[in-house]
Amino acid sequence: MSDGVLHAFGLIFSADPELYRVVARSLMVTLCAVVIAGALALPFGYLLVHGRFAGRGALVIIIHTLTAVPTVVVGLVLFTLLSRGGPLGGLDWLYTPAALVLGQGLLAFPIIATLVRSALASMDVRVLETARALGAGRLRAGLTQLSEGRLAITAALVTGFGRVVGEVGCAMMVGGNIEGYTRTMSTAIALESGRGEFSFGLGLGLVLLLLALLVNLALQAMQGRAGIQGATVG
Repeated sequence: MSDGVLHAFGLIFSADPELYRVVARSLMVTLCAVVIAGALALPFGYLLVHGRFAGRGALVIIIHTLTAVPTVVVGLVLFTLLSRGGPLGGLDWLYTPAALVLGQGLLAFPIIATLVRSALASMDVRVLETARALGAGRLRAGLTQLSEGRLAITAALVTGFGRVVGEVGCAMMVGGNIEGYTRTMSTAIALESGRGEFSFGLGLGLVLLLLALLVNLALQAMQGRAGIQGATVG
């Protein structure tokens, strides 16, 4: 175990090209998925709080339920849809980075939407009322409330990022773990560990932990800066 850890650190600091290609591809796929999921989840979460339509309560329950869907189930559904005999087979996305982005986006969407909804629902209603009293339209008032809840929304995006960056079930099913094309950190860890290359797998695992640490440190720094600004204004 100790030899594996030492070898893993050696891979990281020796700038192993394969290691960093896998890391770069994983980050690209995950960031694209979170950006797309976030762009859809923000208005959706806002709609769940302020929308008035039949079935809203049921929709909230469904979104909450989807946060617990196993990744392999999402992968199986996508595989069925994207396979040549499926309704989306014409896109020819199966075993491509686009399929990885789609899969991770579907996994991140309900989590981000649920957290955005919770953040907006817990905010002081006077923020929205004040914006409307000052003449803001619905869109402008909504953007004002989203701006006020930016830290909670950022936390939701970070949580979505953490949910999908280490995901393996869906990625294996729709990405195929193709070297140099769709291989990500999580699928590479599974593959290399199965081959007995534990040091490479440990190296990728350490990179995943380091990324999670850096993202959380950045979030903490943002929250601390906002707290200092709020105290100054007060």
